[in-house]
Amino acid sequence: MTILIADDDRALVLLLSKHLMKKGFEVVGAYDAMQASISAMRTPIAAAILDISMPAGTGYEVLKRMKANLKTSLIPIIVLSGTIDPEEESKVMELGADAFLPKPVDFEKLDEALKRVLG
Repeated sequence: MTILIADDDRALVLLLSKHLMKKGFEVVGAYDAMQASISAMRTPIAAAILDISMPAGTGYEVLKRMKANLKTSLIPIIVLSGTIDPEEESKVMELGADAFLPKPVDFEKLDEALKRVLG
């Protein structure tokens, strides 16, 4: 199973990639919103992990695009965010996200969210 990780923090993408590869997943990294949208369309992915604040668009835009496209609409999406906006979680859930996790990443909670969204 392949997981898309979209975050402009390359160190975080690398850290998450190593963690997920140890769990048996393949990983595709994207460092901006445009690259994330293209990767989601071109690569068969089982789930996506999206940051909200990225260059070339936002995680909101990627989430909206993925949920609006028949090819990607059923892909589970976990949003990671370092924002302090208390409304963030409800915003992304209304847009169709399957889970919301605050940064810094709690790997145990990430694993639980992935297990839940992947069934």
